[in-house]
Amino acid sequence: MSDWNVWLDDYFKRFSPAFEPDVYDNLKAFRELAIDIRSSGNKMMFAGNGASASISSHGAVDFTKQGKVRSMDFNEPNLITAFSNDYGYENWMARALECYADKGDAVVLTSVSGTSPNVIKAAEYARDNGLKIVTFSGKSPDNPLRAIGDVNFWIGSSAYNVVEAVHMLWMTTVVDMVVGKAEYSVN
Repeated sequence: MSDWNVWLDDYFKRFSPAFEPDVYDNLKAFRELAIDIRSSGNKMMFAGNGASASISSHGAVDFTKQGKVRSMDFNEPNLITAFSNDYGYENWMARALECYADKGDAVVLTSVSGTSPNVIKAAEYARDNGLKIVTFSGKSPDNPLRAIGDVNFWIGSSAYNVVEAVHMLWMTTVVDMVVGKAEYSVN
């Protein structure tokens, strides 16, 4: 076996926790939450930083388009910079929730470390205001974001690409669960 084969074998072992049976309960709970949001006419709001912001945006679009679950993300540059300028970077997501969230809504927060101050403050705002919270995090099992959510996806890895790829896999899996199948035409 070449050195690259050994490296690849080791690398792909990092993904195996994504497929553990204990993840299934979270996948089903997130699906049920999404169905409830769709049935009630409420919305899901998605937020994260960096690649987590991109995953959040992709999730919001897929839940809306494929799953018919009204969703939005907070990945608009004007929103981020204006709210950060006026309220501080640590507070911009919580302030966005304050402006956009309605009773019965849910928020999906993604942070590889689970320690990003702006994401934590958004989760605390959501909890304090009765919003349902779904979290995606990695690294330490006792990260503060994971402690706040109602449904918490976590992978024990410090490899950013692994954590981000698994977060995207889980999120799109739930979209497919809402749709009811894995292969479908998007029209």
